[in-house]
Amino acid sequence: MTGIDFSLLTKKRAEKSLLKYVRRSVGRSKASGRITVRHKGGGVKKLYRIIEFSQTKMDAPAKVIALEYDPNRTGFIALIEYSDKVKQYIIAPQGLKVGDSVVFSENAPLTSGNRMKLKNIPVGTPVYNIELEPGKGGILVRSAGNSAQVLAHEHGFCNLKMPSSEVRKVKNDCFATIGMVSNPENRFYRVGKAGKSRLKGRRPHVRGSAMNPVDHPHGGGEGRQPIGLKHPKTPWGKPALGVKTRYKKKWTNKYIISRRKKK
Repeated sequence: MTGIDFSLLTKKRAEKSLLKYVRRSVGRSKASGRITVRHKGGGVKKLYRIIEFSQTKMDAPAKVIALEYDPNRTGFIALIEYSDKVKQYIIAPQGLKVGDSVVFSENAPLTSGNRMKLKNIPVGTPVYNIELEPGKGGILVRSAGNSAQVLAHEHGFCNLKMPSSEVRKVKNDCFATIGMVSNPENRFYRVGKAGKSRLKGRRPHVRGSAMNPVDHPHGGGEGRQPIGLKHPKTPWGKPALGVKTRYKKKWTNKYIISRRKKK
């Protein structure tokens, strides 16, 4: 079992005005009583933190007043406060400290945590929380320790190298945050015991090969047996493991310059 270092976080309760309850769609269906979402259920109660993924307050510097843990994501979050006392949560970049200042602007200083348009970010800069459509908020590169790299600017687009090694075009007018998402040690985190998984709301995941043929395509046989199929399958008979799921004729394929490398 390994843990995460929380010593850098501020010892305070979450901001009450930025919390809300989100109902989880897990476990059994009310109508049939059958499990419709497998391997999920129970867990410790948690409230959702309202994160500012977009840029509602432009050209207004904000002060970081707290660094906090968010049970809904792997990276840490930062509580910022503007001069008019408005508070927001943002995804905290690595190296951000309490007392630092951040700003959302078209052409902000090149400092970790500042948010600006891709066309104004120099080549080689790491960025995260990237928009795909201008003004719609960041949806790319938001998990712990991740960042994309600006490779080039051409013909109204910015070429970004994603954490998956995919290289794709994103419109130059889209906003992105400078830096790398906090808590990079999360990749070394090990749960260590089943009870901790249950606290996170993860129920037991039984192997298909341990089931009967009526329950899973991999089931059956005397003793331990190979799956006996050319390719692994899901419980519903669809191909699994290594099958490409992206729609081949998806219209955004034209923005992908280089596909991610296969493992």
